[in-house]
Order: sequence, then structure tokens, then C-alpha cells
Amino acid sequence: MVSFEQLCELCEKLEATSSRLMLARLVADFLRQCSPEEVEASVRLILGKPIPAGYLRALEVSYSTILSVVLRLTSSTKQEFAKIYNKYGDLGSAVKELFEKKPPPKQVLLVEQPLTILEVHRQLMAMADAVGPGSRLRKERILAGLLTRSTPLMAKYLVKAIGGEMRHGVREGVLEEAIAKAFATSPELVRRAHMLSGDIAKVARIARERGEAGLKKMGPTVFSPLRPMLAEAANSVDDALTTHGGKTLLEYKLDGARVQIHVKNGVVRVFSRHMKDVTESLPEVVEMVRNNLRAKEAILEGEVVGVSRDGKLLPFQYLMRRFRRVQDIEAVAKQIPVKLFLFDLLYVDGESLIDQPLTERRKRLEEVAGNLSIIKQIAASSSDEASKFFEEAVSEGHEGLVAKQPTSPYTPGIRGKKWLKIKKTPETLDLVIIAAEYGHGYRHKWLSDYYLAARDSETGGFVQVGKTFTGLTDEEIEEMTKRLLELEVSRRGRVVFVQPKVVVEVAFAEIQKSPHYKGGYALRFARITRIRDDKEPEEADTIERVREIFEKQCGRSKESSST
Repeated sequence: MVSFEQLCELCEKLEATSSRLMLARLVADFLRQCSPEEVEASVRLILGKPIPAGYLRALEVSYSTILSVVLRLTSSTKQEFAKIYNKYGDLGSAVKELFEKKPPPKQVLLVEQPLTILEVHRQLMAMADAVGPGSRLRKERILAGLLTRSTPLMAKYLVKAIGGEMRHGVREGVLEEAIAKAFATSPELVRRAHMLSGDIAKVARIARERGEAGLKKMGPTVFSPLRPMLAEAANSVDDALTTHGGKTLLEYKLDGARVQIHVKNGVVRVFSRHMKDVTESLPEVVEMVRNNLRAKEAILEGEVVGVSRDGKLLPFQYLMRRFRRVQDIEAVAKQIPVKLFLFDLLYVDGESLIDQPLTERRKRLEEVAGNLSIIKQIAASSSDEASKFFEEAVSEGHEGLVAKQPTSPYTPGIRGKKWLKIKKTPETLDLVIIAAEYGHGYRHKWLSDYYLAARDSETGGFVQVGKTFTGLTDEEIEEMTKRLLELEVSRRGRVVFVQPKVVVEVAFAEIQKSPHYKGGYALRFARITRIRDDKEPEEADTIERVREIFEKQCGRSKESSST
């Protein structure tokens, strides 16, 4: 049995290593000594995603809960913790130092046994399964039990795994290489198995148990959500036509929430774009699919949009209220009804369509959809017809268009030029709130000034690129204050520093170079356009993307000055 402490020692080595090759080698060496079950649990813990994607329950342990347990076990104050946290800017490192200075009382067991990887993983699954009245108390007891059996190093990585903030440089790409090294198979085969299954921990276990033969058999599995194929931004329909060789398929870009729907023998489950089970929030979608789909098994993709009583499409923010609520869902459903529009079919009745061209997938979708709505699509080969369709989409209240290469296969988790999004609005960035400041005047009780950060793809951390106090309604600001206080890790005056968990879409006038921010860039006149509850922090835009937009703006400035 491999101990959890051994895994934590590995993570400490990874944190001190910058070489991608060495990161993969260290993980590979560790995985070889693990049983198949330990391999799967280890990969989930290394990633900081202990609960499998698509599991019925999420871990849902807030930072305020973690902090409450830590302070109680160490008999510390928030001020003591904040002083240590400000030194590191990292929850796990702060907990480690606090445990070194004030060790909590150890749990007394009849037979003293070290925590194993499997036991830690089982306990975290039990935390996810704790729901309903008294669930927070049950989660706190499980967490306290694990922490009282942990060394300071183990406590560090336990809270990092729960919070999903590992910051050791090992993400899914490195894990693909490590699995290939550990179990003597090709990185390409591991990468494809991961792409088709959507679960790198499951891939690792299959590689350990069955080798290449097992990996080759992996494909889409009903009720195991796939990562969504993503689109890059295009400046115009003409750019999209050029990129796709003069012919493209154009679809309306709806202002809704992307969903992946899995069906098997009358059972329907709905997953969000970051693979969270949202079935309970969308009962009418379940009924629509169950009553109309002409297939026993299927994996479909679509967009859910909110609609008003007179049939008009509602803005995205109205829809997000549905995803946050499962209590009194019937009443909420009456207030905010939804409509489903399908746009892709990935699997049907035992057959994977992943590698089929989009035109074939669309044809098969139309055959099985029954009375379900499908997003409007046209084939365009001229600027005039593409522009006309774009104006039609905008006039009907949609965000714009998505241009899709007709021959494109479906590539889960990949962002590329086979799909391009063309929006009516100015360019925006998806950024993460890392701190917030109390406002002034009637907003003095609310966190209304937000510190915005882009993702650093090299470190996995976040770097600030601006601040804003505009864009949200008073109701949204009040709700955001509650959410951010749950994520609080420290304070400095009126500023509350939070874990980087909330993603927002931000519009701006331009990007400027700035010596004041670590990333080197600052947004001018930033404004939040919507809260992206459908996105995870790792889906936020990178500082490299900020740089690309800046350089593109500089190019436009040079062109305008030369004319």
C-alpha cells in the first residue's frame, strides 16, 4: 500500500522542478510502484481533482470551511493565518507552516496506521457524498480526521488537492507523457485515449492494468463526459472563410450554456461544459430528450438558453440561476423556462462518431433528433451570404456565429481553427477575480471593486491585469460579495484576497503595457459583462492571450497611422 505521505513527497519534488521532462519522469517512477486502484487515485490527487468528472456529487468544500477547521485544530486566529498566507500567497503552504508552529492534537487510533492514498481518496469521495442538512458538519469532521493524522507536509497537499490549487507544474499534458513512460506505451496512444474518454485518471488505470491493448479499445462511454471541443476567435466572417479554404458551415452562436447530454435506455444525464452533473437543475431538458430522441444510447451536444414567457431569449445571467439551484427547482423552472438546441452527435447506439466529419455527424443528428430543436446552420462559400447570415443572427438576439470546417472531426478538449467564433461584441477576456475591495457610498458594505487576473500557463497561477468596479447590478454585487467572502484567505485594509475560483467575462477599451502588474499588461476601462459560472479557472484566458491582443492592437495602430 502506497502512503499518502509518499505522494506528498512526490508533489514537493515536483514543485521544486521546472523541467517538463523531469516532471514526467518523477511521476512515471511513482506510478510504477502503484496498484491499478492507487494509480487512478494518485492521478486524481496530483491533478487536484479528486472527484471524477461526471460524478453525481461535487466535493464542494469552501475555503471558509477549510480555514475554520485549520484554525480550530491549531488554536489560531484569522490574523495569525493571514500573516502567514501573505508570505506565500498559497493556502497549502500557509497551512504547512501553521501546522509546524502549532501542531494539532493527533488522532488516537487503536492500531496506528499511516494514511494511504486510497484511504484519502475514499474519504474525499465521502465528503462529496455528504449532502443535505448537516452536510457541512460531516465534511468538517472528515477533514478534521484527515488533518489530525497528517504531517505538516501532508496537510499542505491535502488542502491543495481539495481546493484544486496544486501549482506544481503537472497538468494533463505532463501526465500523458508520464503515463506513457510508466507503462511503456506511446504518448500519442495515451493522448488519444484521454481525448476519447475525457478522464486521464481512468486512462492511467487502464494503461497499468491492460497496457496498449486496453488503451486502443477506449472510446466514448455513456455517462462519462467528454471535454468539449473549443473554438478560437475570428475577427470576421471573411477571416473564417479564408481559414476554412473558402467554404464553411455557419451556426448561430447562442447566449446560453453549453451542455453534453448522455442517454442510455431511458436514463438521461446532463453535464455542463466543465463536466459537472447538472441534471437536477434541468428536469425539462431531461424530459425533452427522453420523449423525443430516436436512439437507445447517445452522447449529444447542445446549448440551453433561457426564454421569457413570450418566447424571447433571455441573457445568459438569467440561465445561470438555474444551474445554481436544485431546491424548489419546479418553481424556478416556471420563472426561468429553458429551451434546448442541439448541434452535435458524438456517439449513438454503440458507434463512436468522433472521427467522422462534421457533415456526417450533423446528418446523423438530424436522423435521431426527432422533435428536438437543432441550431440553425448554413453552408457558406461567399462573403455576402456569410455576412447576411451574421446580420440575421445578431438581429434575432444571438451573440454571433460559429464557423465550422465541414470535414472537421470532433477533438475533445482541443481549441483550434477548425471551429471559429465570430461575435458581434468587442473582444472580451475571461478572467479570474483574485481580490476585491469594499466600495464607497451605498456600496460600502459590498465587495464591489474587483482585481482581475489572467492565467499563467507556465506556473498554473494567476497574474493581475487590471481592476474594475463596473458591469454588475447591485443584486449581482451583493451575491458576489457572499461568494467571495466564502473564498477569503486574507485581508489588507479594505481589500479581501480570495482563492481564484470565480471567472468573469470582461470587456475593455484597449490593453496597455504596465510596469505596475507582474504580467506587464493592464486593461483600460475594464467592465464585467457577465459572470461565467459555466467556466472553471483553468479555462480562463492566459497572459499569452492578453499579449496577443495587445500586439494585434499595436498592429492596427501602425496601420491607421500610416494611412
